[in-house]
Amino acid sequence: MCATEKNNIEREEVLHAPVMVDEIIANLSLRPEMIVVDATVGCGGHAGEILKRILPGGKLIGIDRDRESLNIASQVLKEFTSFNLVYGNFRNLNQILQSQNLKFVDAILFDLGVSSAQLLNPERGFSFRKEGPLDMRMDRSSCILAYDLINNLREEELSRLFWAFGQERYHRRIARFLIRARQKALITSTVQLAQVVTGAIPYCPRYRRIHPATRTFQALRIAVNRELEALEQGLKKAVDLLKQGGRIAVISFHSLEDRIVKRNFREGAASGKLKIITPKPLRPSQKERVQNPRSRSAAFRVAERL
Repeated sequence: MCATEKNNIEREEVLHAPVMVDEIIANLSLRPEMIVVDATVGCGGHAGEILKRILPGGKLIGIDRDRESLNIASQVLKEFTSFNLVYGNFRNLNQILQSQNLKFVDAILFDLGVSSAQLLNPERGFSFRKEGPLDMRMDRSSCILAYDLINNLREEELSRLFWAFGQERYHRRIARFLIRARQKALITSTVQLAQVVTGAIPYCPRYRRIHPATRTFQALRIAVNRELEALEQGLKKAVDLLKQGGRIAVISFHSLEDRIVKRNFREGAASGKLKIITPKPLRPSQKERVQNPRSRSAAFRVAERL
């Protein structure tokens, strides 16, 4: 394969079709003149589809804590008008909207997890399939790297982390193997980490559907970026920033995230602030799962401000 072909394929992967677009469009009831927040704008895939529906007269605020993703989004969205891209964390949603002179908005979308641009860049350290440093920071200005956790936490702390954030069945064995490995040499790369984790898991489970290092990498990424804490804070603030009748929609990719969304929506309904639109999460169609494998684990929930 020539370099040009490879670059084109990689670019197509980065700018892949956003997940569950039809469901988002239908459930956010998008129309011209709406003000919409894409709290995890990423590479701009959802934002572009939203802008098509809210213009003329509408406005989109796209937020991300990854400056590289924002640079990509600015190029993807350059044909549109009336959008602002903001570097920040959605846990500070109220402050971000205040900086945009906005008190309330018509809709807010959260598309959680790691983006294709992050996964495909080995230097970001998110993927066990590519050799890279143990980084995993979504915001590269933050101080804690996956390297720091792997090489400094005690065995019991690693074990708890892998279970709490990855629900990894073999969390104790993996922690024990990592301690043994780092006694010989520091663990510095994604491939090195993946090899240690794979070696810790009994033979049969290694060859199941998902890679044996998947849950360990997920747990580290969540811990490095404090993702669940940010989600709790962001959801609570989002509800209070919606206009009456405004909708909040969340796409999550693992049960820990979905559990937080479900609980927050139920608490909002119990307090009289929200009406739950999706009692059970919507899932991607079979066609989308085939065309976009990344969508397979997606769960989509929607609620409306009362």
